[in-house]
Amino acid sequence: MSASIARATVRAVSRRKILPTRAALTLTPSAVNKVKQLLQIKPEYIGLKVGVRTRGCNGLTYTLDYTKEKDKSDEEVLQDGARVFIEKKAQLTLLGTEMDFVETKLSSEFVFNNPNIKGTCGCGESFNI
Repeated sequence: MSASIARATVRAVSRRKILPTRAALTLTPSAVNKVKQLLQIKPEYIGLKVGVRTRGCNGLTYTLDYTKEKDKSDEEVLQDGARVFIEKKAQLTLLGTEMDFVETKLSSEFVFNNPNIKGTCGCGESFNI
C-alpha cells in the first residue's frame, strides 16, 4: 500500500472573472479589404497563410501564400470575412501582431506591426525575436 502524499480539494467558484483571450493576429480594415480582394481574384483558395522562415540578415522573415486547405496545426483568423491562417511555427512569433496593408506611390505591401520583435535589419525585411 502506498501512502497519500498530498490531498486535493475541489471548489466551485461562482463569480470568477473570465479573461478575454489575446488575438493571435488582428487585421486592419485596409488589410481585410485587400485579403478579400485577393481571394475574389483566386476563388479556388480559401485564405492566405502567414508564416516565418529563417532568412535575411537578421534571422526571420514573413511569408504570405495562398492556401487551399487548413492544416490541422494552423490557427485560423477570421475577421470581417477575411480568412488568414497562421502556420504552427509562426504562431508564437505573431502573437499580438497587427497586419496592415499600405499603399504608397512606390509600393503596396502588407505590413506586420509586431510587438515581439527585438530588432530588424536596415532594409526592414528580416527581424529577430
